Amino acid sequence: MKYQVVAAVCLVVMGNAAHAASAVNLDSEPRTLIVTEGGSKSELSLAAGETVEFCSGGCFVTMPNGDRQALTGTETVEISGGVGRIK
Repeated sequence: MKYQVVAAVCLVVMGNAAHAASAVNLDSEPRTLIVTEGGSKSELSLAAGETVEFCSGGCFVTMPNGDRQALTGTETVEISGGVGRIK
């Protein structure tokens, strides 16, 4: 019984991670995204070439060039030339 509960918890955690948006910095210098999720604003810094997952339940993201987009949590933001694009 204990193993079934542990397995169920693992599946739920893994399932939630699969529905997170991701951001990849294709530039050769660090870039920052401003993420607003649940009324809370935070900065998401990405080193050159770094990929991170964020925004599992929908959010707004402000790109390095100032553009703002709403995300549902399944998109990929690609940053290239200081501009973020949703893929």
